[in-house]
Amino acid sequence: MSLTLSLALFAVMLIGAAQTQQPDPSWKWSESKVFEIVNRVRAGRDLTPRQWPNSARVAVGLSFDFDNETPSLRDGQISPGLMAQGEYGARAGLPRVLKLLDQYQIPATFFIPAISAKLHPQGVKDILSKGRHEIGVHGWIHERNSALGEADERELMRRSIEALTQITGKKPVGLRTPSWDFSPATMKLVREFGLLYDSSLMADDRPYEVLMDGAATGVVELPVEWILDDYPYFGMDRFSTVRPYTTPDQVFTIWRDEFDKAYEEGTMFILTMHPHVIGHRSRIAMLERLVRHMRSRPGVWFATHEEIARFAKSGK
Repeated sequence: MSLTLSLALFAVMLIGAAQTQQPDPSWKWSESKVFEIVNRVRAGRDLTPRQWPNSARVAVGLSFDFDNETPSLRDGQISPGLMAQGEYGARAGLPRVLKLLDQYQIPATFFIPAISAKLHPQGVKDILSKGRHEIGVHGWIHERNSALGEADERELMRRSIEALTQITGKKPVGLRTPSWDFSPATMKLVREFGLLYDSSLMADDRPYEVLMDGAATGVVELPVEWILDDYPYFGMDRFSTVRPYTTPDQVFTIWRDEFDKAYEEGTMFILTMHPHVIGHRSRIAMLERLVRHMRSRPGVWFATHEEIARFAKSGK
């Protein structure tokens, strides 16, 4: 048999083996399997309280994912240009964010990958020095949970919690998964590590209790949404025509309208931002404009995610 024919037969064998190993397409699944998958992690009871603290009408949770270089490092993209874009978040973006929060005396939650906290210890110190901000878990190196086995995901979550506890002096109580990426094991691990809340899922605009396999977990979900995240609007890709740049004025209109409807409904407004994205000058000016708009309304409670989660869970 010739080498060429042998290689061809080997390739056919590999393709055949790969095809036999592929799971059945979803249209072949039994209804019971569909229900099992869908119900693995689900939204439970609405935890919106009758009234927020001090008779406030709406709870506002401003959050900042202090990612810096980690999304590039996660993917092995080590270009100095990409590293510089991430470093901007610590050098220029974070000081502007903290200055704005100081100016209006607003608390916020910072979700920080452990590697980012180790790369930028002064940034973490600056956040903590204000005495009103929360630091939450955001993975080890901004890893994708759905690409990990359960054992690896558990190990990285353990290392992340231990690192932030050592650096900040307080065990974090909340998680935002990197890229909001949930694996089938993530909620199991959230419970295993005794976390109070998660802020990565999108089943509602209101706080809710997470169900796992149909059972209440006691974990509070503070849901997120891509339209309430700065990156889809400002994370410009010069090689892509799919994601054009959005102006700060356009983003202001969307976020203002989202807040106004949350205020009308008496619920909650969670905003996700990144110092290396929102920290640019025209964008931080837009954020200040939004803060002023929110503060112009009576009965707005600005709080950390931990404060919102604890009050929602209290059932008051």
